[in-house]
This record gives sequence, C-alpha cells and structure tokens, in this order.
Amino acid sequence: MKLIIIAVCLGIPFLSLVSESTENKPSVLDRPTYQLSVQKNQNKELINLEKKIPSLVLDIKYATANNFTKQVIYKEAKAFARKPVAEALGFAQKDFLQLGYSIKIYDAYRPYAATVKFFEIVGDTRYVASPKTGSRHNKGCAIDLTLVDSKTKKELSMPTEYDSFRKEAWAEAPVADPEILKNRTTLIRVLSEHGFRVNKTEWWHYDFVGCSGFEVLDIPFEELE
Repeated sequence: MKLIIIAVCLGIPFLSLVSESTENKPSVLDRPTYQLSVQKNQNKELINLEKKIPSLVLDIKYATANNFTKQVIYKEAKAFARKPVAEALGFAQKDFLQLGYSIKIYDAYRPYAATVKFFEIVGDTRYVASPKTGSRHNKGCAIDLTLVDSKTKKELSMPTEYDSFRKEAWAEAPVADPEILKNRTTLIRVLSEHGFRVNKTEWWHYDFVGCSGFEVLDIPFEELE
C-alpha cells in the first residue's frame, strides 16, 4: 500500500515499479521446471551429499537457530549439490580421509528464498549474495565446510567460527598460530585440487568452478526427495 501511495504521489505508474522489481530478480526454477532440466541434463540433478558420501559429517547451521540470523531457516538438516559437485567433493573426501580428516558440511544448496532473507538481514554483498543475481549456493554449486578429525569428529582449529564477518575470516588473512594456518592451508589446497575455489572473505566457502549452465533454484529440501 505504501508503495502505491508513493508511486501515485510521484506520478509513477505502480505497475512500472513492480516490473522493475521483477526485472531485478534472476530467473528462478521451481521444482517442476528443475525436474525438466534434469531430464535434459543429468548433471543438473541435486544429490543428497549424506547419501553420496556417508563418511562426511553434517552440521547444517540454518536448520537450527545457531547461525547469524538467530532463526531456523531450513525445515530439514540436509545438504544437496549438483551431481558434478557431489562427485568432486567425494574425491576430495577420499584425500582428506588419507590425511586423517573428514569433511563437515555447514551448508550446500540453498533455496533462493533463503538468500533473499539473508540479504534483508545483512545487506552486505561481501558476506551474502544479492537477490538480484542469486548465489552459487542457489545453483547447488557452493559448499560451506570445515574439517574434523576422522576418528573423534572434533573440528580442527580454524581462523574463526563459521559465518564470522571479521577480517580474520578472509581466506588470505594473516594467521599467527601455525596449527591453524596448516589446517586452513590443507583445506584450501585439497579442495582446489578437485575443482573448488575458496571465497576470498570466507575460509569455509568453496565454489565449484564448473558451475556454468546451472540455474538458480528455489526448492525446499523437503520437496527434493
């Protein structure tokens, strides 16, 4: 209602404002459209990572209130990624296991609606994606993760906690503690060998470089299986 009043006062047709808002939104696929895309290209399938790689650990923060929003965003604690991403992550996990480590996933595929909510809360594109473009999480091509001891499942020490907005979380931030530096370096090195690139402001965020052609999706986890 406020938008209509402002538009009328300024002499701007309300429909033009709606159109402009719609134009700023990326093309987003719902479940039926996604299923059609998978029929044409099996690489576009979202794979349940816990089933694909049983040895990894899940700690899906947005399925709890233990995250920067302090709200439960997901109804289910699951992690999905496109087929090539899941396969590459599986190869990386094998390398980590040989080193005595295992992957712990904080977040993977993220429905577009969650990205919109994050931007409403933070509004800083250094740390959250803009709804105008969506994110690689929305495309099923990004993973938020860390490492744990493969036997004890205890997290390895890293520069900051997950989802920290501090400069210490940047991938190339100076690290005084040699053990923490070793852990971060190992994480970045092994994942880069399997086609993942670390986000410069988040040591835990890894984009799969072969993400071209994958669309932004807005499908809740409970509708994927």
